[in-house]
Formats: sequence, structure tokens, C-alpha cells
Amino acid sequence: MQADALPEPGAITQWLAQFELPTPEAGERLFALLYDELRRMARNHLRRENPAHTLSATALAHEAWFRMAEQTRTQWKNRSHFLAVCSTMMRRILVNHELARRAAKRDAELVPVTMSGLELLATPVDRDLVAVHEALLAFEEVDPRAAKVVELRFFGGLENDEVAEALGVSPATVKRDWAIARAWLHRELSQRS
Repeated sequence: MQADALPEPGAITQWLAQFELPTPEAGERLFALLYDELRRMARNHLRRENPAHTLSATALAHEAWFRMAEQTRTQWKNRSHFLAVCSTMMRRILVNHELARRAAKRDAELVPVTMSGLELLATPVDRDLVAVHEALLAFEEVDPRAAKVVELRFFGGLENDEVAEALGVSPATVKRDWAIARAWLHRELSQRS
């Protein structure tokens, strides 16, 4: 099958439905078909990160793919299901990367900082991935579906229609969940800063 033989999302969904369990060949084919979308999703995840982040969009897409390839018992329902799980995987990679960076920082040599230099150390709320992750975990306890909407829209960069398909709800429900979640998370993150 040629890479351009399955350009439409529906064709990818049909192709995925042919497999009882993924094979290495099917995995390679899926990666080739969705590579551009995985990179776009990785760029969306990274645009909220510090510009000096050590992971590139390519590295994040590949790392997520390697982790996804290990899921040999997952039956992918459709393209949106695959991309939703991939978005979650990318978020976990970035959170783990940030936690490791912070742990390494704690082990670093202490450097004296003047009062005038403190504002340079402050991380804007939208740049603190761990704070957003923790707030999202707390919100997940309140409204799991709306938390999933945030994850797919905010981190994954999926559009309302794609999120609706992945979650099996209407686009209107996605819009409503998104509005509620944004207000809740804004309040939560404002209290933490």
C-alpha cells in the first residue's frame, strides 16, 4: 500500500479496523500515515513549553511513537482514538521530562541570587507544565470527560470535531466542557501562583 493511498482520516479508520492485533508492519504503516499529524501534535504540545526546551517536535513524536508501539494489545477504534492516546502519551513524556529536569536542578550547585534577579526565575503560569498537569489531575476528579477535552485540545491541539469523535460526544458537548474546564483551571492555576 502506498503512503498516499490512505489520505483521508476515514480511510485510516477503515484500515485500522482490519487488524485484530497490531503487527510490526501495520505499526510502521500507521506511523508513516500519521507522521505529519504526530509532528503537528508534538509542536502543539511544545508551544506551551519554554523555548529552550531540550526536546524537539521530532524527538517528542518519535518518543511517543516508540511508547505507542509497545502497546501490542490495544485495538485502535479509529484515527481519533489513536491520536487521543498519542496526545496523552506526549503529555506524560513532557511531564516526566520536566520532573526529571527539576530533580536534576535540586542536585545542582546553589547559586546566590539577588532580589533584582528573582523575577528572571519566575515561570509564567502557562509555562509551568507540572502545575497545569497537577491542576488537570485535580479537575479529572471533578469532571473526567471535560478533563479529557482539555487534554486533547490544550495539549494535543485537536479540533472540537476531532475531540468529539475521539470521546464519542457531540461538538456542542466538547465546546461546553471546554468552557467549563477553562474557567475551572484558570481559577485553580491563579490560586497556585
